[in-house]
Amino acid sequence: MKILILGNMGYVGPLVTERLRATYPTATLIGFDTAFFASCLTDANYLPERKLDHQYFGDIRNFPDAILQGVDAVINLAAISNDPMGKRFEKITMDINYAAGIKVAKKARALGVKSFVFASSCSIYGETNSKVVETSNVNPLTAYARSKVYAEKDLRQLSNEDFKVTCLRFATACGMSPRLRLDLVLNDFVANALASKQITILSDGTPWRPLINVKDMALAIDWALNRPQSIGDFLAINVGSELWNYQIKELAEAVARVIPDAKVSVNENAPVDKRSYQVDFSLYEMLAPAHQPQCDLFSTVNDLKDGLESMKFNNPDFRDSKLMRLKVLTELQGSRQLNDDLRWSFEDQPVMSAA
Repeated sequence: MKILILGNMGYVGPLVTERLRATYPTATLIGFDTAFFASCLTDANYLPERKLDHQYFGDIRNFPDAILQGVDAVINLAAISNDPMGKRFEKITMDINYAAGIKVAKKARALGVKSFVFASSCSIYGETNSKVVETSNVNPLTAYARSKVYAEKDLRQLSNEDFKVTCLRFATACGMSPRLRLDLVLNDFVANALASKQITILSDGTPWRPLINVKDMALAIDWALNRPQSIGDFLAINVGSELWNYQIKELAEAVARVIPDAKVSVNENAPVDKRSYQVDFSLYEMLAPAHQPQCDLFSTVNDLKDGLESMKFNNPDFRDSKLMRLKVLTELQGSRQLNDDLRWSFEDQPVMSAA
């Protein structure tokens, strides 16, 4: 089996690589990434990409067809990956998350790839008053969410009996990773609790948000690669756990129970955060009983605490650090290594391969 992982050098990719190498020890695993965040290693004892057979560097907007030769399955994680970055780089978000990804999917189908797995998001539901299922109306409130909606629509049209497409609508990611991000709600709360003994909720704390540990995201991707064809040529499915539907204030309170000297503060005067949704994960529970989330909220908080402490993390100003993905991009732009279009200044060089 030959598997290509697009966007493998971010927050999720190292856990996906780890999982697939364990599940398919003799498979050929290939990575393709622009390497914006390759240097953002945190909880890593070795370079995660050493478990790949090949690592290619390049921009998905200029993806070379040759890499797809002989590939059986593609996992697309490549994305401008959160709302602040999507707001700052709205057009680029649509170009990378949507247009470029669909272009690669078309090439993959033409070249005989059998399975295409797309990392979508529950954020496409936006704001709801009831628990949403896969057939619920979508209400994307951000560029990031819109890019996922558009990509799913086009991928549905591309799917057929020879090109199985699975769109995994992930809950909000959390947990430790060899390339940790702190621009995620639970990760932010744990970092705040450790560094400043405060857990600052930037909203009024009432919005609902489902969560999933990044390890369990990798588990779901493993399932999607070889899910039964009988489920259908195209599948868009909510991925998470019924137990992980929480209000933001509940997440903060859980962190405070693990780190009891941290105090929770709520911004009662904050503008209403319309991104509030509870999600029904019963379809995933039914279709993937052997790949259900293994991590719970408190084990995830403890893993984050242990991981950050092992890093000797103590920066109360971490929201202005390289643990925030937007900060990494703006610093690369400030040093003129990336241009306004988020392309490397040396991008006209040939795509390089490291075995």
